[in-house]
Amino acid sequence: MCKVTVMVKDLSIRMKREVREWNLQIITTIVFFLSMASLVIVLGLFINNHVKKFLASEELYFPEPPASSSVCSNRSINLEDFIAPKDMLHWTSDKELFWLASMVPRISEFPYNHTRKVAFMFLCRGRLPLAPLWEMFFKGHEGLYSIYLHTSPEFSEEPPESSVFHKRRIPSKAVQWGKASMIDAERRLLANALLDFSNERFVLLSETCIPLFNFTTIYNYLIQSNLSFVGSFDDPRHIGRGRYNKRMFPTVSLSDWRKGNQWFEIHRKIAIEVVSDVKLYPVFNHHCKAPCYMDEHYLPTLVTKIYPAMNSNRSITWVDWSRGGSHPTKFLRKDVSEEFMNRIRYGFNCTYNGGLSNVCFLFARKFHPNTLEPLLRLAATLFGFDP
Repeated sequence: MCKVTVMVKDLSIRMKREVREWNLQIITTIVFFLSMASLVIVLGLFINNHVKKFLASEELYFPEPPASSSVCSNRSINLEDFIAPKDMLHWTSDKELFWLASMVPRISEFPYNHTRKVAFMFLCRGRLPLAPLWEMFFKGHEGLYSIYLHTSPEFSEEPPESSVFHKRRIPSKAVQWGKASMIDAERRLLANALLDFSNERFVLLSETCIPLFNFTTIYNYLIQSNLSFVGSFDDPRHIGRGRYNKRMFPTVSLSDWRKGNQWFEIHRKIAIEVVSDVKLYPVFNHHCKAPCYMDEHYLPTLVTKIYPAMNSNRSITWVDWSRGGSHPTKFLRKDVSEEFMNRIRYGFNCTYNGGLSNVCFLFARKFHPNTLEPLLRLAATLFGFDP
């Protein structure tokens, strides 16, 4: 009996202890959840209050620039600046320049008043000794042409502001005759000219070139032409096919190989292909070495491969090779006469837009600086512009 009583007391004590512990756990749990709930409520109110302040604050979300700042104007690009960049010294990397120039709008209709222009690209060492003649040529025809100058890198002389050549120099690099650097300069000129979406025809000239007709005649001849003018022919002699390197195969085969005049005129479609070319150029650069000269073979071969139907296979820049040698005849003051000039202007026959024509050349070279005076005297008679 005593044992039973002791057991009952012990059980009672144990049960009371467990009840107290259970009550303590419940109270602790309730307090914890109440604390957490309070924390969530307080945190929610805090966040809600700050979010309202953030969204309501124009200064925080859309800070206004200081009155003297021109952040927006510095970052914005006008359509005019994009379609016809005025700053010629804008790119230092050929890779960036060629990439940008290779872009082609997919919408054919222009979002602005579009006037077709001719890009006159001068590849020269420095000054243009015949510039006064060209000034007369361009006078009064603003908006129908663009001018680009590629000079020796060390040349920094800037024409006066009144000149059409003022600030028309592009970032230039050293050029060696007959080397790949000559083609690099030509592509550099084309790429800069392609940045102006209004340029549709592209003509390469040198400091010894002169126009044979007035601006209107040359402009209409080029703009209305169905074809480009790249001298290109298959020359079976050692100075033609004899320069072909078999290592160019299969990218360039002997049947692809062409020779021609460096001084070209091309349509925009072909110009884009020239600056975009990453297939033929490396092959020529590696394998066209003296006596192979890239400026005589690269472009004629490229155009023949990609757009043969768009080329007339003749040049519109006249040169005299009759005396032989590696360079054409250079004309001096004593050579310039009205008879001599008219013989170049009308003394040949060719095909133009499917018909016969005696106007085959629009430009001529190589004219010495001392020919400027007699050329200016003949300007009114021959070219139809004021002396």
